[in-house]
Amino acid sequence: MKRVVLVRTNGPRNAGSVLRAVANFGPAEFVLVAPLRKSILVHPDFTMMAHGVENVLDKLRVVATLREALEDTTHSVAFTARPRDGRSRVDWREQVAEFQPLCDDPRELVALVFGSEADGLDAAETLACKAIAYLPTAEEHQSLNLASAVGIVLYTLYAGKAVHKKERGPRLASERQLRFLREHLKAVLGGKVALSAAARRDIE
Repeated sequence: MKRVVLVRTNGPRNAGSVLRAVANFGPAEFVLVAPLRKSILVHPDFTMMAHGVENVLDKLRVVATLREALEDTTHSVAFTARPRDGRSRVDWREQVAEFQPLCDDPRELVALVFGSEADGLDAAETLACKAIAYLPTAEEHQSLNLASAVGIVLYTLYAGKAVHKKERGPRLASERQLRFLREHLKAVLGGKVALSAAARRDIE
């Protein structure tokens, strides 16, 4: 089982996007640790980014400390772009194979821990986790959006069945519908748009 933990999150858009990613690539739990905005869960941006997720408030919980978020977990991974206290970080691509079976095991609970948008995880927060990983990026731009980072990690761990609703294809309009459309266009463009009799004749 997976648990996504966001520490000191500031942006309602990120929180809403992460909740949606959790729904996309679950099953997973979602925990917010001491969010910086008290209104984060009722902010319009949170609602907008979590669009389509049912029973939103039932799918997450808020706790005061990282310790509370980790207390019943069996494994934990801190994701950070910055090295802390000399502890070595590992490329997440090299750890996925190790964590996939743990996340699929109902007897295990793996915490995936992400820091705030402003400054990530601090030294104490990374120290609370058993492993530290980073997501490699191109040299041109090394800062990765919080929600994007969570989505990437969850996607790499997803082992469920792919589901996609089959959308109904386009249908040709019937002759009756086309006739109605032509007459409607004549009435609107000829009667309300044309500025002269000649223009109305051209339109018709």
